[in-house]
Amino acid sequence: MKISKIIILKFRRNFLEYNEIYISIVIFLSEELIISEIEKHKDEYIEFFRELIKTESYNPPGNEKNVAVKIKKFLDDADIECELFEVKENRANLIAYLNNNLEGKNLLFNGHMDVVPPGDENEWKYPPLSATVKRKKYIYGRGSADMKGGTAAMAIVLKILKSLDLKLSGNIIFNAVADEETGGKYGTNWCLENKLKSINCDFAIVGEATDLKPLSKAILVGEKGRVQLKIVANGAACHASAPFLGTNAIYMMGEIIQNLDKLEDLIPNVDPPIELNKLKELVAASFPNKESFKTIYKQQPLLSNTIKALTQFTKSMTMINAGIKENVVPDVCVAKMDFRLLPGQDVDMVIDGVKTLITDLGYNVKLDDEEETEEVYFKLEIEEESEPSYWKDWEDSKDLQTLYSIVEKVYDKKPFYFLLPASADANFLRNTGYCPETVIFGPGVATTAHTSEEYVEIQDFINTIKTYALFAYEILK
Repeated sequence: MKISKIIILKFRRNFLEYNEIYISIVIFLSEELIISEIEKHKDEYIEFFRELIKTESYNPPGNEKNVAVKIKKFLDDADIECELFEVKENRANLIAYLNNNLEGKNLLFNGHMDVVPPGDENEWKYPPLSATVKRKKYIYGRGSADMKGGTAAMAIVLKILKSLDLKLSGNIIFNAVADEETGGKYGTNWCLENKLKSINCDFAIVGEATDLKPLSKAILVGEKGRVQLKIVANGAACHASAPFLGTNAIYMMGEIIQNLDKLEDLIPNVDPPIELNKLKELVAASFPNKESFKTIYKQQPLLSNTIKALTQFTKSMTMINAGIKENVVPDVCVAKMDFRLLPGQDVDMVIDGVKTLITDLGYNVKLDDEEETEEVYFKLEIEEESEPSYWKDWEDSKDLQTLYSIVEKVYDKKPFYFLLPASADANFLRNTGYCPETVIFGPGVATTAHTSEEYVEIQDFINTIKTYALFAYEILK
């Protein structure tokens, strides 16, 4: 009897061991199959990416439906369920599903289809909608990095996993959105309010560019908030030969400029979510050793200043305009300011601080919707805003650790965790509570976004496809 029990126990132990080995082999072969599929069809994927770049979707005005239609055809041809939602004339969002199961673990892919206008096209070495390939290594064009590369990669992953027919217990929700470049009202925000809020989300990736050369790839776990504020000084015009008869709006604005540093005391200060020394440690982890990081940190102002910016509230006056003729004292001066907020700060804090600054200088101040009753005053208008967001528990996430390991394997270099000094649609996903477990990761050199030199390295694009696909398989299998 004892011998029988021993035999049974040994059999069970051996069975479990063999079963674990079998599962490991299946996973390994599946991962190899995914990589092989990507390498086999990478030329097709590159052309799909280039086609999206060539499709005009400048915002303003938007025209994202032009891109959405092409993504939908790509997915329809792969027999993937997807639906297009028109939110305004020629503006649309798209939602696709890898399968019909929404009861298990759900991974959300989020990518925007709109791009900023090109500006002066004469400044471009290659036409912005040409998707020019150089030396078989780079793809140039408006929206290549921000962010048609990430959006294309996400659509491609659905096609790959569908074609391989891998058995997954979870699902991928792909959301290609409009309007990210002008606030997201008709894009991610619309999708959350109208289509996604009833669907559980366990992890989300926003595919913005996270190549921060000369560093390795970054995985972003938070972002600063943003306020784009228009400040209008309303004075009184008069002939320039008798300036004392009027109130010069330029001089009024000059008083604001001279006192901008007082905002540091008028806007509540908060501790950054990640202290400066901790940020340094996170970046240093991607270097061969700490000494090499210290050397580059000292020698590269771009690196040190970027890290510094992530731990501070920042303000910049970026535009100013006044005057109609050289002999007329101007009655209007318009300035625009850019504020970047730390988690813990909000838009109201900025507005209250600016209002206090103006009133302390002896002027009345009105918000855009308030009635104009006086001749000399300032008016404030919020043109764009987004609240800061941060995934507080990112260090405890096993899924994030899995993503880190896959990025390290695919890129053959350790990535690093970081914050985004700008803003992206991740703030909607985190701040609404829909999916706090949201990161930003995608192809492209972030510093080329919105420039006439915007590009994506082809290998970075292919590696992103591999990363998305392997990660999806790993956490959904």
